[in-house]
Amino acid sequence: MTTPDPAPLAPLPRIAALDFLRGCAVLGILAINITGFWGPQLASLSPALPRLDGPGLTWFVISYLLFDGKMRGLFTLLFGASMVLFAQSVERRGLSPDTMQVRRLLWLLVFGYLHYALLWWGDILFAYALCGMLALALRRLDPLPLLAIGVPVLVLAHAFDALAALPAIAGEQRVLAGIGTPADRAAVADIAARVAQSLAADARVLHAGWIESVGLRTLVTPAFPLTATLNTFSETFPLMLIGMALFKSGFFTARWPRAAMLGLALGGVVLGGAASVALALWADRSGWPAQLTFAVTTDMAALPRLAMTLGYAAALLLAWPALARRAPGRALAAAGRCAFTNYLGTSLIMSALFCGWGAGLGWGNAHAVPRGSLPLFVILGWAIMLAWPQAWLARFGQGPLERLWRRLTFAGVTPPADGAG
Repeated sequence: MTTPDPAPLAPLPRIAALDFLRGCAVLGILAINITGFWGPQLASLSPALPRLDGPGLTWFVISYLLFDGKMRGLFTLLFGASMVLFAQSVERRGLSPDTMQVRRLLWLLVFGYLHYALLWWGDILFAYALCGMLALALRRLDPLPLLAIGVPVLVLAHAFDALAALPAIAGEQRVLAGIGTPADRAAVADIAARVAQSLAADARVLHAGWIESVGLRTLVTPAFPLTATLNTFSETFPLMLIGMALFKSGFFTARWPRAAMLGLALGGVVLGGAASVALALWADRSGWPAQLTFAVTTDMAALPRLAMTLGYAAALLLAWPALARRAPGRALAAAGRCAFTNYLGTSLIMSALFCGWGAGLGWGNAHAVPRGSLPLFVILGWAIMLAWPQAWLARFGQGPLERLWRRLTFAGVTPPADGAG
């Protein structure tokens, strides 16, 4: 009689470089998310909302140039890579990779919606789950076809939207110059009204008690995660495909020539950084008006972000062999192994600090801190995310939410008997 092998419940094989990159990404994401914890949604897109101030503007520009879109992009590339790695691992154990991946993504969908409903509007897990379902259908493609789909989808979709925004930006500039037409002034007034409405709705949630805030998210805007997924699809889905392609090509496993990695690191960071600086200067010299600012921080930034994301990934992979033997590298890799717990745990901590049901340090609350102080909270979050994982992993081998997600994914699954499958 054959005893079933419990392998599917054992942790899946790990690639240390991926853990290191994931650790850098989850820390970097906090540098952007912190504004969303502190204030209204649109504050993440504009330093002028809810109001413009010197220290807050400085922090916004720094985070825009160094982190915005790049860390989320890196995280999304890694999610695509992990989908391929997961499929390979469970297939070696005799299980259906598609079935197990669907189970995994469905549970991620649940985690994502609960994250939104119970804590915060800025969840990305729901979008990852839905986009991952579509990416799953393409996982068997070779690297070149994956890139041939992913890159054009990302570039063309954002280029189209950026071009479509130019007439509104031109009208806004005419209004600022005092030569706007009645139609221009009406368009500027309309976006100002919509911004004010958005700020008021966000203030209500941010200042509410916890039960009231959950009710507002689940009863007033229950479909927000789906809307957010649709709005970010042209970034999330293609980046997953690019991540799959990079993994299959050996990018994450030291199979690329060093010269190619150096070229990508330098070219991506320098060219993407230069374009980002140019966009920030354009918005700053115009006084950060709404139409221009939203375009500069979303669609116009897509290609520079992609370049910098790939540049960051290559630079970090080049640095990993040396950092692997040092305390900072080990700490970041451990944080990456616990990225799921760190991501959701950070939401809990920061929500408790900034929301009205907690310490009330967020915008508009009685004890609100200024936007320029947010880097201090980023440093606090980084310290927490780096402090606990190594000791926890030494004892338990896996982060607490990582273990829960794995157990839910494999619940009731029995591997084939010896010689089967």
